[in-house]
Parts: sequence; structure tokens; C-alpha cells
Amino acid sequence: MKYLQTHPEKCIGCRTCEEVCSNLYFKEVSAEKSCIQVLDQGGGDFDLSVCNQCRACVAECPTMALTVTKAGVVMLNKKLCIGCYACVAICPTGTMRTYAGGIIPFKCISCGACAKECPTAAIEIVTED
Repeated sequence: MKYLQTHPEKCIGCRTCEEVCSNLYFKEVSAEKSCIQVLDQGGGDFDLSVCNQCRACVAECPTMALTVTKAGVVMLNKKLCIGCYACVAICPTGTMRTYAGGIIPFKCISCGACAKECPTAAIEIVTED
């Protein structure tokens, strides 16, 4: 399975990951439209919230718009999605996301763009069997 491994102890809160992600998928810099979220814990500590590819959403989807690739990554077929948000409601990590005015949910697909740009290596792509 391929997923993003986070190392919050290395995060400096620069939000480069959010910017890279939202710009890649939505062509704008917007924390609301980023698949990865930097959560300020106070005192200079940050947590990184990202999909762990657990597949809870796949089982919940009534239209089978969510599938799992050979690499173990959950993918959304926008043509099959009806915007019911059952996947958003069932997501145990809160990382199946929506944004104001958006119809189709979105999530991390472990592309690695954020990991490539992170200045402190707080994020990395991991592949395990």
C-alpha cells in the first residue's frame, strides 16, 4: 500500500504542503482545498492530517465511485460520484474533504508532490505490502 507518512515533529508550520496540494488539484493556493492539513497545536507544534488509505470510504460509497488501485490508493471517479458525502461522514480521520461550494469530495491520492516540496522532510511517500 502506498500512503503519506507524516513526521509532525519535523513540521515547522510553513504550510508549503497545503499550497502545493491545492495548487496542483485546484489551481489555487487555498488551505481549504488542500488534501493535507497542517493543524496548529500551539507552542510551535503542528500535526499533519492526511488520508491513511484505510478504505472505510470505499465500503460506504453507494455508487462505487471509490475504488482501490493496485498500489492500495483510494481513488474517486468523479463521474460516478453523486455528492452524497457518505464517504466524508464515515472517514475516521476526517481527511475525505469538501469545501464551501464544492460538490465532489476529495482526498489525498499519495502523489508525493507535498513530500517533494517539504523543506524539513516532515512528509514522505511510503510503500508497504
